[in-house]
Amino acid sequence: MNLLWDFDGTLFDTYPLYVRLLDEVLDGKVDKEELYKQLKVSFSHAIDYFHITKEQMEKMRELEEKVGIEMYQPFPDVMDVLRQAKKNVIVTHKEREIVEKVLDFHGMAPFFEEVIGKEDGYPRKPDISAYSYMNEKFSLDGVVGDRDLDLIPGKKLKLTTIMFQGESEVADVIIQNYREFPYQLFE
Repeated sequence: MNLLWDFDGTLFDTYPLYVRLLDEVLDGKVDKEELYKQLKVSFSHAIDYFHITKEQMEKMRELEEKVGIEMYQPFPDVMDVLRQAKKNVIVTHKEREIVEKVLDFHGMAPFFEEVIGKEDGYPRKPDISAYSYMNEKFSLDGVVGDRDLDLIPGKKLKLTTIMFQGESEVADVIIQNYREFPYQLFE
């Protein structure tokens, strides 16, 4: 099986970190559950929803740069799925350099054939362009993501879509942890 992965919230449990950073930028004035809920839609959605100013965005970038790579933690059992896959690729809105550093730190880089990040010039998800490129290059079988916008391009390409820790009307399968991964769909 050849899988396309989202990064934040799918491979790595980054939402607690982003909630903490956004909470600091907003001086603790917004409920953390609300921060999480809006971040789960998308980071850009949360920025618009909370009316984050350019100055606040700059502060958030500064805070994120101070965060050590060890703060990015992979989800339990995700390595088992990566090992079972023939090929894995990532399409993310995050900067590729950060993704590659995190993967290297956790010894996960050898499991990935390619990473498409923010600076690679593709339109943001749910645009299909980056997924089409990856599918043509790697003959993908499935997409794993934690939001519908991660899965919609895969659905358009007629790939199996797997929602991780979320609700979805576009997902073929919803799983809460990687021990539930539906390997049988790829046999």
